[in-house]
Amino acid sequence: MGGVWPIETRMDAFASRFPSGAVSRDAALDREFENRLADCPKLAYRVALSVLRNAAEAEDVAQDAMLRAYRNFARLRDRDRFRAWLVRTAWRLALDRVRAAKRRARRERIAVENQLRERVDDVALSHEFRSQVAAALDALPEKLRIVLVLAAIEGHDIAEVARLLDLPDGTVKSRLFHARKRMAERLQWLVKNTPAG
Repeated sequence: MGGVWPIETRMDAFASRFPSGAVSRDAALDREFENRLADCPKLAYRVALSVLRNAAEAEDVAQDAMLRAYRNFARLRDRDRFRAWLVRTAWRLALDRVRAAKRRARRERIAVENQLRERVDDVALSHEFRSQVAAALDALPEKLRIVLVLAAIEGHDIAEVARLLDLPDGTVKSRLFHARKRMAERLQWLVKNTPAG
């Protein structure tokens, strides 16, 4: 294991890794656990590594398995089967970690796919919207279209549009009103079908 999990045969050293109160201390149980410990940390590590194929994660699982074994040792009825119990614990913990990683990867993949789909939809909708606006603008009579282009698109105010087209202000206002009304009517279905947000 290359020193990743130090093999400790003294329970005092093992228990000192965990916060006070994390394990119940009983001298007789500690001695029995210590006697059964032998190469169990290496065994738990090898079992976890066979599932995870990752040294750091296998170390985490082995430590978790050893801590669970120590905490639950008093409840183990057949203590001669300690090694088998530890192997099953490490195996289950490693499998749980693999399943959790797969679930997390699946959630992340779905989130990325949804973001990409939304972007594609936004681009398509934006393109469709621009296309429809251009078509609606083209459908306006010339006298309404020029007023709308100058006022709404180029940003000129009523007085500037009137001066540019040599028209009275009232005529510009009227044509602008009619141009906007026709555009709204033509684009109404598109606005209704555009998702909010």
